Amino acid sequence: MLRLIVNLKHTVTALGVVVLLCSPASAQTQERLDALMETLRTAPPDQARAAERDILREWGRSGSAAMDLLLKRGREAMAVEDFPTAIEHFTALIDHAPAFAEGYHARATAYFRAELYGPALDDLEAALALNPQNFNAIFGLAVMLQELGNNRSAAELYRRVLALNPHHENAEKALEQLKSDGIGRTL
Repeated sequence: MLRLIVNLKHTVTALGVVVLLCSPASAQTQERLDALMETLRTAPPDQARAAERDILREWGRSGSAAMDLLLKRGREAMAVEDFPTAIEHFTALIDHAPAFAEGYHARATAYFRAELYGPALDDLEAALALNPQNFNAIFGLAVMLQELGNNRSAAELYRRVLALNPHHENAEKALEQLKSDGIGRTL
């Protein structure tokens, strides 16, 4: 019985460590991200690009070396267009770190590239619920809505991206394209 209690204590302690490692950003990290987001919104282009790189780097850190490895392997599979393998890696990541927004965003991208739009939309929703400032996830959602013919909502989302990241070239181009197609007048 004593052995069972000791093993149970070790198991509970280990689970606590895993939860801490996979939990959302610490207060200090969040303060740094808030400052970087402000820099991104207000800085000239060269400083904004540096802030964006730092933001993306922070968003890509799960707090666990094993989870970061799954993210890396998924991204490597994406780079060679092996979407099923990428989805497997990102699914494992999400299974083990369900509070890590970038796992959902990455898997949404893999699903989209594999033309699995329903699961991509679900994952974008999850990513944005965990990190509402993820301008790249918002952009991805806008692209999907535009492809589905919902140009008005897509334009609103492109504007939201630009409110968070005024130098997001793809959002600028997409919004300009909607305007030049004559859709922008009513958006």
